[in-house]
Amino acid sequence: MPDCFVGFDTSNYTTSLSLADADGTLVCNLKKLLPVPAGQKGLRQSDAVFEHTRQLPQLLSELRPFLAGHRILAVGCSTKPRDAEDSYMPCFLAGVNAATAFASACGADLFPFSHQQGHIMAAIHGTDERDRFLTSPFIAFHVSGGTTEALRIIPADGSFAVRLISHTLDISCGQAIDRVGVMLGLPFPCGAELEKLALQNHGKLPDIRASVSEGNCNLSVVVTRAQKLFEETKDANLVAHFTLEYIKQTLIEMIRFAKHQYPDASFLFAGGVMSNALIRNDISSVCNAFFTQPQLATDNASGIALLARSKYLTQG
Repeated sequence: MPDCFVGFDTSNYTTSLSLADADGTLVCNLKKLLPVPAGQKGLRQSDAVFEHTRQLPQLLSELRPFLAGHRILAVGCSTKPRDAEDSYMPCFLAGVNAATAFASACGADLFPFSHQQGHIMAAIHGTDERDRFLTSPFIAFHVSGGTTEALRIIPADGSFAVRLISHTLDISCGQAIDRVGVMLGLPFPCGAELEKLALQNHGKLPDIRASVSEGNCNLSVVVTRAQKLFEETKDANLVAHFTLEYIKQTLIEMIRFAKHQYPDASFLFAGGVMSNALIRNDISSVCNAFFTQPQLATDNASGIALLARSKYLTQG
């Protein structure tokens, strides 16, 4: 009977389950976005917990055929957003409860991880240089709806030791994208649709001066400027392109700060914002950059399943 490992992740955007086999191959990656009413910029935590609780049984039913004939050795779950003592979000409790019950019923080990660790592991899996990132220190950029951070990552004991290098001082890149997108009437989350608008722009972009100091950034300014630009031009394509270009320039300044401290480091980019092709443009010219597949950049449980496998094998 082949062995397998299961991951649970219940972020503020997506309910997800994933299955990895004994060799570290992803067998399935199941996920379902949380429904957000039109015009809203997200969900209250109480609503997110409710939607995860509602969606988990459906995804578990979809997982069942993939489990047939397998022995589940370990289950992983994301318990908090980031690798910080004060990091907490109620939405992860839905996944913790489901994973705990699932592991207990299967007689499997249960390992807790952060959502951030899951993003990093999923990004590693989606590159052609897995051994590099699983054995040597590197810089990771976690750029998502809730987080914009540059991190020093050291692989250790089947997981990662994480040290913060720099971060956003106000909103995240994903929040900036969603706020501009909702202003333009796009459905939440807005990243994919904002990129489509930006690709249709043929107008000249206004001057961009990213607000970055000592590696830390301020991103609320891009929302203010985008709102003003739209009021002046009524050109949604121009505003979308300006927003994504501003975010890219902000990330480039943050990369330069991190590279100054670690000049020989490899850079791995994780999180849903990094699935955006326009934002990826030019980043490789300023660092030794590695990007994952778009489906592994957005919220998913793949990294959690792979971390459960790694942790189980390390402890075994």
